[in-house]
Amino acid sequence: MAFVDELTLDLTAGKGGNGVIRWLHMKGKDHGGPSGGDGGNGGDVSFGAVRDLSILSQYTGSPKMGAEDGTPGDKNLMAGKNGNDLKLDVPVGSVITRHSDNKKFELLQEGHEVTVLYGGRGGYGNAHFKSSKNINPKEQTDGKPGDASLFTVEVRLIADAGFIGLPNAGKSTLLNTLTNAKSEIGNYNFTTLEPHLGTFYGFVLADIPGLIEGASEGKGLGHKFLRHIQRTKMLIHCVSVENEDVVLAYQTIRDELKSFDRALLEKDEVVLLTKSDYVDEETLEDKEKKLAVYLGKDVQTLSVLDDEGVKKFSDSLVRELEGAGK
Repeated sequence: MAFVDELTLDLTAGKGGNGVIRWLHMKGKDHGGPSGGDGGNGGDVSFGAVRDLSILSQYTGSPKMGAEDGTPGDKNLMAGKNGNDLKLDVPVGSVITRHSDNKKFELLQEGHEVTVLYGGRGGYGNAHFKSSKNINPKEQTDGKPGDASLFTVEVRLIADAGFIGLPNAGKSTLLNTLTNAKSEIGNYNFTTLEPHLGTFYGFVLADIPGLIEGASEGKGLGHKFLRHIQRTKMLIHCVSVENEDVVLAYQTIRDELKSFDRALLEKDEVVLLTKSDYVDEETLEDKEKKLAVYLGKDVQTLSVLDDEGVKKFSDSLVRELEGAGK
């Protein structure tokens, strides 16, 4: 299924069933007293968090859904059946906004459930109104309507580290090398059209689609995924040596992060010059030095074809992740 990270749904909880007017049948009498049962309650609407990033795609063809209505009461004091609840599965990390009151619900753990709409109560049958002063009531009440609202479901990834950078910065290749995540790669812009996740020594790494200048203003594809960076503990900023000006490439992404959410600049960051095998040693050293001087700290270089270098970076990354956010 395709990755859908934002969706608007029109949801309604079930209507309560009506109470009914019924009478006991006794020989020789018109009736033997009230026996109308109450209506069943309408079903509730809830969301539950699951570890499936593509789960929202199943709702794209049916944005309007509702829980089941309760059934009417019956004779012989029989209550109506309660309506079945409607439970919608969403990815872990989803933020759900209820438009009716702008309340937000965050589902941050697998198995977390939240009820967002309640079904209407069933109406009362005439047996409910029997009293010493009203032994043959001819009253009943209809069931109440269920709650209803529009909802926006917004997925925000929860990961220990997120790979960021311009398109073709080598993020997908590096994620695949470290985690066997099978993220799509290719030598053209916007290869990654959706985030990919992989596990790395118990940590979750996310390949965020490449950003371009103006992404925070809605340009390109990467702006759709800037919010996914908000919940990562650490950023792995990939800068390809293919860029003529590696400092400009680095700062372009930092500017987009700042425009979207200044708090992103405070996250722990590892800066990595990727595709080091694409240039000669002298050029690599020159670009590494320029970026290191600009940042005021050492910069790591890496080629995924260098097994020893990958091992060294992996060991370093584990240490960084263990200390991230502390």
